[in-house]
Amino acid sequence: MISPLDRRKTMALVDEAVAAGARRERACEELEVSVRTVQRWSHSAQDGRPTAVRAAPSNTLSEAEREQVLAIANQPEHASLAPHQIVPRLADQGVYVASESTFYRVLKAADQQHGRGRAKRPSQRVVTTHRADGPNQLWCWDITWLPTTVKGQSYYWYMMKDIYSRKLVANEVHVSETSELAARLLVSGCLREGLAGRPLVLHSDNGSAMKGSTMLAAMQNLGVMPSFSRPRVSNDNAHAETVFRTAKYCPLWPQKPFDTLDDARAWVQRFVQWYNEEHRHSGIKYVTPGQRHRGEAPDVLQHRVAVYEAARQRQPQRWSGEIRDWLLAPAVWLNPEREVNCTENRKAA
Repeated sequence: MISPLDRRKTMALVDEAVAAGARRERACEELEVSVRTVQRWSHSAQDGRPTAVRAAPSNTLSEAEREQVLAIANQPEHASLAPHQIVPRLADQGVYVASESTFYRVLKAADQQHGRGRAKRPSQRVVTTHRADGPNQLWCWDITWLPTTVKGQSYYWYMMKDIYSRKLVANEVHVSETSELAARLLVSGCLREGLAGRPLVLHSDNGSAMKGSTMLAAMQNLGVMPSFSRPRVSNDNAHAETVFRTAKYCPLWPQKPFDTLDDARAWVQRFVQWYNEEHRHSGIKYVTPGQRHRGEAPDVLQHRVAVYEAARQRQPQRWSGEIRDWLLAPAVWLNPEREVNCTENRKAA
């Protein structure tokens, strides 16, 4: 902004040039200021912008609404959840308070926009090949260690997950890592899901338990097609790794190692129940894996659409466009870029 002193000097120079016979427009051009600006300055040498009274935006939250957002975000059941987890949960209860972005803005203004869980935000990773448009078509599996109170000893959590629905379909905990135990888990999971005679792809990394002869024989007998990560690619089995990461950073994770094998098994079953039936998964529009697996997700998402529409009708000034897209993708891929590359290669051939 130009100071009042500079304004007065500019107007004096313009007036002096006009008195000497120059045109006002030419004088203003030499001083790099418009005629309209000089005319406005002649009425008031003070800049009125800093003291101008401006109406507040119509979509601004009131102080009571901000306090409500903070109170909801700080409730014990929401303390470890990000706004992208909180808002869908409220919508499932028929409640709409504000959008995720509004939650983030309010939390940031209150200096509470920090990591709300035990871990930093995960980096984006590449998923891995095959397509599934329904449950029990594409599974992944892996094994992770569970700490024990005995130094040098660990328990092994065997986990199989449906990539389409994100449901944990088979889980066991043992004291060793062998392909025989993995084969037994696969048979149990297929029987539980009723997969006799149905095609299934099972993806894993290249560990010894994954490529053991007993496990490969079990897959052949069941008609399961094996799929393995690419050599020296650590994130080709990211769907399985993210489950273990969620488990070890969620509030359910115990503060101390497991004393006995039964303790570890009981905890895994408790986590599986929470993950399948309570956890809103970000990869499937924040419905639970169990809802997606059983085909209940469309009804849940349609209910959310109704909640959002009702909220927009109550306060239309807060919505600049359409409501949030709650439409689920009809299919999931392991490494979709591979499918694109294969198509391009076929066309080139």
